[in-house]
Amino acid sequence: MKDQVACDVLVAGSGAGAFSAAITARHHGLDVLMVEKEPLFGGTTCYSAGVIWIPGSAQAKAAGIEDGPAKALRYLESIAGNRLDRARAEAFLATGPEMLAFLEANTPVRYGLVPTWADYEPELPGGSNGGRSLAPDVFDGRQLGKRFDQLRPPLESMMLLGGMMVGRTDLPHLYNMLRVPKSAWHALRMFARYGRDRLGWKRGTRLTNGNGLIAALALAAQGKGIPLWLEAPLVSLVHEGGRIAGAIVRRDGRDVEIRARRGVVLACGGFAGDTALKARLYAHVADGRAHQSLPPATNSGDGIRIATGAGAAFHEDVHHAAAWTPVSYLPQPDGTKLPYPHFIDRGKPGYIAVDRRGKRFVNEAKSYHVFVPAMIEACRGDRQTECWNICDHTAIRRWGLGAAPPRPARLTPYLDSGYIISGATPEELAARLGIDPAGLAATIRSYNDGARRGEDSEFGRGTDAYQRFNGAPGHAPNPCVAPLDRPPYYAVRLIPGDIGTFAGLRTDASARVLDKDGQPIAGLYAAGNDMASVMGGTYPGAGITIGPALTFGYIAGRHLVGKD
Repeated sequence: MKDQVACDVLVAGSGAGAFSAAITARHHGLDVLMVEKEPLFGGTTCYSAGVIWIPGSAQAKAAGIEDGPAKALRYLESIAGNRLDRARAEAFLATGPEMLAFLEANTPVRYGLVPTWADYEPELPGGSNGGRSLAPDVFDGRQLGKRFDQLRPPLESMMLLGGMMVGRTDLPHLYNMLRVPKSAWHALRMFARYGRDRLGWKRGTRLTNGNGLIAALALAAQGKGIPLWLEAPLVSLVHEGGRIAGAIVRRDGRDVEIRARRGVVLACGGFAGDTALKARLYAHVADGRAHQSLPPATNSGDGIRIATGAGAAFHEDVHHAAAWTPVSYLPQPDGTKLPYPHFIDRGKPGYIAVDRRGKRFVNEAKSYHVFVPAMIEACRGDRQTECWNICDHTAIRRWGLGAAPPRPARLTPYLDSGYIISGATPEELAARLGIDPAGLAATIRSYNDGARRGEDSEFGRGTDAYQRFNGAPGHAPNPCVAPLDRPPYYAVRLIPGDIGTFAGLRTDASARVLDKDGQPIAGLYAAGNDMASVMGGTYPGAGITIGPALTFGYIAGRHLVGKD
């Protein structure tokens, strides 16, 4: 006989969407239980930047930025076309600011506006040059006490000195710490804090990005008395009286039947770890080409698989089934390799990306979600889907290259490990990379001709606000363009990767999971990457995964309470 536990709401998962649903339902008086299959909590959110895309936030209004649901909806319609679920998009845009205000009023979560962080396609109708993306404040992980060790760390390759987190707002200071006294002081305080932390903690407790967001949410959940079972995977759903009445969860080697009087929320992180489903949806994976999923490997589609087994509809008619990003591999002393996502370096002046023919194939300053499909297309018919991010000595010492940081860090360890390859000339570099020497030399000559005037005649780098945001402020005349003319030259190999999945369970505007006839399955909800992308598989701007995850978690929580 199974053990039995009763609650009002069962939430499966522990990322942003899961915590949002749990905290919302608990705030309104419901008895909530969270379960997580891993021994660590936080899911993919802990690997993310934690940024949210929330048009019309109170922070934007306070900054005098005029925006609203109508303008943002026009932008989503422009970028997603007929794959946009208008009802869900309208619910997201209408509720996002309310969700953010709720979290800031009732939890330690705090967000700051990044007014110059433009949408990824700002020139489209309804696009914005800034004011829709917000970044989480730094959070002191020591507030979690003993539970800090159960918080999933960020990607190891994204931390400095083996455990120090760096946020987006820290980067300008690190780039300028040898030039600007204010930046030097900021960097000194970061390093000093980290040094103190390591006297008593396994890693730095100054938490940024998604790690800081999850820590703040977890502290709130803990304060509200929400139990979080770790190492408790979802096994199946319980049907009773024509609705989902709970779930079977495996805990301590035993199956526990959890009776959920109001319903179950699935927020298990999508299917980035489901090799078979990825092979069905990603053509290059089906062809056996390299691909690196950055979310935890245990995000293996549990919520999706269990829900579809209960009659739920899986929605894969999206522009892209995944959120793409290029990835490099950082060799480790023990022979393993750590994946490193390339979000920023491609847009800086002095970098180009080329295929095995030595030719450029994309505007490198466009978003990572645009970059990977262009790489895949450029490599169609090639043995492997890969490209190389290339720069000169000026660029690498100023901005770094992938996981290799800028001056004053040493390049030697990265050269010795083979992470980056160098050559005294473009031809020598190409020969060492195994790509066409004449092609690379011709590409660099052609690019340099325009780059000396701040122009990119082939792809138009630096021609919109998003590209300029990722460039180098103050670098004239174009913050994204500089010639590659100071040897030696350097390169790092990139392959396709993803930071999450966009195909998922079909849901309605109330976050209810729908069956194959489009009808809600009573008692079953989804949020985060278990839910099909509200953006139709497009990537309109920074924070379009975490923003909807938090918002639809909030919507699910309110609907379970009966508020909507």
